[in-house]
Amino acid sequence: MAAVTPVTYTSGMTAAAKKLLDEALSLPEEARQELMLALGASLRPVELSDAWREEIATRLERIKSGNAVLRDPMEHLEELRAKFG
Repeated sequence: MAAVTPVTYTSGMTAAAKKLLDEALSLPEEARQELMLALGASLRPVELSDAWREEIATRLERIKSGNAVLRDPMEHLEELRAKFG
């Protein structure tokens, strides 16, 4: 299996973290999923403001009611990269 090319948000990473990321991306998909879950579980929960909680509730309601336009995230990212570089 070929390595996955990540979205590059690595500018703040140490060299050791970048090396670890490169190694992790060479793992099979199932192993990457397990690693992601383990790393996610190691983080402290994010506290959301009331405004964000309201925004999330509004968006979920739009999805449930069928009034939201849902797009494939990778296609959308490609369009944005093509438009903005």
